Amino acid sequence: MINQTEQFFFIGIAGTGMSALAQYLKGIGKKVSGSDRFFKAGEYNETRDKLEAAGILCFEQNGSGITQDTQCVIISAAIEETVPEMQKTRQLQIPVLKRSELLAEIVTTKKTIAVGGTSGKSTTSAMLFDILRFANLEPSIISGAGLVSIIKEGKIGNAAVGKGDWLVIEADESDGSIVQYHSEVGLLLNVDKDHKEIAVLMDVFARFRDNSKHFIVNRSHPLAASLSTGIKNDFSVDPIPGIGFLASDFNQDGLNIRFRINDVPFRLQTVGRHNMENALAAAATAYQLGVPLEVSAGALAQYEGIYRRHQVLGQKNGVWLIDDYAHNPVKCARSIEACQPLAEKVIAWLQPHGYAPTKFLRKDFIQEISAVLRPQDEIWMSEIFYAGGTTVKDISAADLVEDLRKLGKNAFFVENRNNLVKAMRSHLSQDAVLLLMGARDPSLEEFARQTWEEL
Repeated sequence: MINQTEQFFFIGIAGTGMSALAQYLKGIGKKVSGSDRFFKAGEYNETRDKLEAAGILCFEQNGSGITQDTQCVIISAAIEETVPEMQKTRQLQIPVLKRSELLAEIVTTKKTIAVGGTSGKSTTSAMLFDILRFANLEPSIISGAGLVSIIKEGKIGNAAVGKGDWLVIEADESDGSIVQYHSEVGLLLNVDKDHKEIAVLMDVFARFRDNSKHFIVNRSHPLAASLSTGIKNDFSVDPIPGIGFLASDFNQDGLNIRFRINDVPFRLQTVGRHNMENALAAAATAYQLGVPLEVSAGALAQYEGIYRRHQVLGQKNGVWLIDDYAHNPVKCARSIEACQPLAEKVIAWLQPHGYAPTKFLRKDFIQEISAVLRPQDEIWMSEIFYAGGTTVKDISAADLVEDLRKLGKNAFFVENRNNLVKAMRSHLSQDAVLLLMGARDPSLEEFARQTWEEL
């Protein structure tokens, strides 16, 4: 279908997943345009500016971008029939593809590595892309987050087209689209309760395994391990007889981590044991594509990270400010843990997203966060991010704070995040990390900048 279509239009093109696909299609020579509700006349929009710099025409969401020449319209799951572009699309009888359907089509045109799991997909995808590029394999990537190395080129950073055979993608379990991808290599990082119950996730990941020509799993994670197709392909941070790839000797020194994979030394400019696991996953996969571990070590020594994944904004008045995408219980716990070696005290702030997801994960948030907080650490929350719709607002972030207080934890609620720095000023010591956590809210990057100014 992709080969026969030349002109694509994306409704909701500013979204991370949509913009990545739009850039990829443009990179392989297609004519691409799109619209978004965030595009307003006379208002600067960074995503629009970067898309147009890449040769992608952008329109306000008023239907004007759809014409008789449009051959295929791409939509995300959030696009409703009432949107002007959808009405015009139906009127002109233009074929429509969902974002996941388009990605599934793209997968068939390349030797694809699909990275799955409930945590670490973006980071592992970025690391693997960097390794393959360092090894001169000229890979492509379609990612859920911007790579700093690509952002430095003035791009959004979540897509790149190389001349080589390999394509790295994130395989998303949250909407079930992961089961549509028939990849050369399937990589499973972990399975934790997130958008769905464990039983549902295990079924989804089992189908992901069955659709993959080669399958690699994290044996340190029991649920992922149960889906293994062969221990020689797999990796672990725990000693397991016969394991193909073992990481050991972890050490974090400030903003750097060191460890060994099968006795080959690795050093990365990032934090946390979870990033050792991500690097291990990337190196193990690359090795099975013919890339020696020593080459992976050389590549990852230069790894610059991805947007809003433990992104260090700087240190001011003795306080490190770090911005992170962590949003589910396990991710938040690992993010807090990764910051603890940096300072005597970690003050973590979380803006939960979605009332239904927060209610679904309430007990898990309390269990995971309370388990990692040291006596001197603190957790702050502001009210749940609401993206619109008809959801019932029957829970508050204040409820989670109260649950944590009952367990004796230092937990605080500031309903309006704009009052955060003022409220916590007396809590900020000369040896502290202020960790900002949250996802889905497009204004979080600006909030991090605002917080930096106020420190």
